[in-house]
Amino acid sequence: MTSNVGPTVRRRRLGQELRRLRQEKGMTAEEVAEELMVSQSKISRLENGRRSISQRDVRDLCRAYRVEDKRLVESLMQMAKDSRQQGWWNAFGDVPYSVYIGFENDAASLRVFESQVVPGLLQTPQYAEAVIGGAIPEGTAEQLAQRVQVRMRRQERITDPLSPLRLWAVVDESALRRLVGNSRIMADQLEYLIQMSHEPHVTVQALPFDLGSHPGMSGQFSILEFSDESDTSVVYLEGVTSDLYLEKLSDVQSYSMMYEHLRAQALNVDQSRQFIAKVAREHAQNHQTSS
Repeated sequence: MTSNVGPTVRRRRLGQELRRLRQEKGMTAEEVAEELMVSQSKISRLENGRRSISQRDVRDLCRAYRVEDKRLVESLMQMAKDSRQQGWWNAFGDVPYSVYIGFENDAASLRVFESQVVPGLLQTPQYAEAVIGGAIPEGTAEQLAQRVQVRMRRQERITDPLSPLRLWAVVDESALRRLVGNSRIMADQLEYLIQMSHEPHVTVQALPFDLGSHPGMSGQFSILEFSDESDTSVVYLEGVTSDLYLEKLSDVQSYSMMYEHLRAQALNVDQSRQFIAKVAREHAQNHQTSS
């Protein structure tokens, strides 16, 4: 394991190794749960990396799988210890999408389709505050400020001079026209979006209404890819009360194909900048009119 890998990916790798050991032993998750007198859901959560794995969990599972290689057991125990280290986001308290942040923090590239809002990694502070305030209308000022801080901190992956995240964003026209905050905030946001699109590792494509129906009409999705071949790609679907992470090869391939169709149907990079600039001017004019 490389030292710069975060705890989320570490848990995922450890879970995959534990699943491999179980399958090699020919045991089902139900059989393991019964032998260890725990719930089947716990075994599933340990294997999918969605929960913290203790060294005791690893020890018990290795005993259940009759693992005799002491070096392997010690290696897995160390992985469990490393996976319990906290990511930078833990300092902000209970972040609802911390698993996603962990994946994003370690990803090499991110492909995202947004139908309602500008992608979080490309938001200005004022726009982010207005988006988050609208999403959690009953949230306190402290909660709002905390989430904005987390979003701004996430953007350091884009500005990292050593290994910036490769970001490709396809954005529906509705996200460009929806009045978030006010017209001035929208004009500034779209100008910033154009500015960021000139970064060599950031690609932004707009998907205007008049291009008709498209594969992303069912909603937002993201595809995260990692530099280590052992870390398979993840499709992320954001929900209101829970999020969905798809890791099966067939699911990833299906969404990747959808994304290729979206990229082909959207305006090219130069056309997208011109289109976004046009919408930004309209927001700016609306601001002048209302002032």
